[in-house]
Amino acid sequence: SVILGFWANTCRFGVHCRLIVLPELLSEFALGFQHLFSCCHSFHCTMSVVFGRHTALMRQAARASSRKWSQRQVRYAATNNFLKYLESEVAAMKESGTYKKERVITSPQASEVTVQGGSEPVLNFCANNYLGLSNHPALIEAAQKALSTHGFGLSSVRFICGTQDLHKQLEAEISKFHGTEDTILFPSCFDANAGIFEACLGPEDAVISDSLNHASIIDGIRLCKAQRYRYEHIDMNHLEDILKECVEKGTRHRMIVTDGVFSMDGDIAPLKEICDLADKYDAQVFVDECHATGFLGKTGRGTPELCGVEGRIDIINSTLGKALGGATGGYTTGPKEVIDLMRNKARPYLFSNTLAPSVAGASLEVFRMLSQGSDLVQKLQDNVKQFRTQMKAAGFTLSGHDSCPIVPVMLGDARLASELADSLLKRGIYVIGFSYPVVPKGKARIRVQMSAAHSTEQVQRCIDAFIEEGKAKGILK
Repeated sequence: SVILGFWANTCRFGVHCRLIVLPELLSEFALGFQHLFSCCHSFHCTMSVVFGRHTALMRQAARASSRKWSQRQVRYAATNNFLKYLESEVAAMKESGTYKKERVITSPQASEVTVQGGSEPVLNFCANNYLGLSNHPALIEAAQKALSTHGFGLSSVRFICGTQDLHKQLEAEISKFHGTEDTILFPSCFDANAGIFEACLGPEDAVISDSLNHASIIDGIRLCKAQRYRYEHIDMNHLEDILKECVEKGTRHRMIVTDGVFSMDGDIAPLKEICDLADKYDAQVFVDECHATGFLGKTGRGTPELCGVEGRIDIINSTLGKALGGATGGYTTGPKEVIDLMRNKARPYLFSNTLAPSVAGASLEVFRMLSQGSDLVQKLQDNVKQFRTQMKAAGFTLSGHDSCPIVPVMLGDARLASELADSLLKRGIYVIGFSYPVVPKGKARIRVQMSAAHSTEQVQRCIDAFIEEGKAKGILK
């Protein structure tokens, strides 16, 4: 029905349409052809249908089309069939347990939140609020001050009339934090990833991406014209094989692309090995630091600091929307030449509104706080150690690096992950089950995310709830 509906719309433009129908599909197409013959008659165009020896069915359909169908009726039939198809897709997701339901929070983001329909606050262990800054009083004050002095919005892209002193100050602070030459702000890191590869790479170049990179990286790479390669997840032997191939083919530039922290698995890219290979094969290194900036490494400088490769990463993309306050905004930071090019060629930068002044003002306060000390980083690491150690001892299968605050509790079955998350919510623990297509089939999990805002007692309460529900559902013996 969907095929015939779209075909009918093609006919109305006066195009001669020719459709070959297999004999085994004739009965299914018969009713639709009544509509199509009427459609072609109404729009004064021609259509030929090849039925093989089954010309009788064609004549029958033509006779049945004596009642003329209006353009609106044909359009409605096609649209209705399309929506029915989408409805069946949603029904299949509900049946398989992969359908995503949104819980509504009625309080500010924090370690403890209230959820619509719930009578008591719940502990939030599924936010990217790694440093606990999303509702920090100092950030709220800074945002309110910027709102008062610089307004609500700018109604413009940066290069027309959307650049304020706050934006330039923030770009300078980010560059200082990462030890880079320059920075460019985007509405989100998704936009930063969408803009960089198309701007910097051409058909003569090669982009080599980890197989588990974030969807925004994948989409960004799809937009560029470079030769695309994918290496097995953190497999340095495979990466080297691809680099050798690219050199032998004479590619102009080679860019290795990886997440610093892989958000669904909690593992960390082996940046030292990647940088060594980049040096050996004259490649650039790009790292997405969204789930690392502000809290990984001794001072929160992310995976380059954790892996001891500061100064060896060519380009860093990251976000203001996770550990750094959790509002919105992303950025690319690196060599001045890269940033200059992106200001003139990165389409999400050129065609998207500038970052809101209140977000820029609050983000400046975040970097001021990070420069004063790393107490929040240490508190987060203490919470991570407490949770990972006790959950492993209880018998749960955990994924990821021991220092990573992203702690996937591996369950395998999508329905089990969803049901366990629901049961934990009833115990006052807010977590979310992840399943296909967010993660591979058979790899469903609950992703627990620790925060510096969690107290030791709150972390212990989460552990105890997991153990009790794990035993009740047969996950633990």
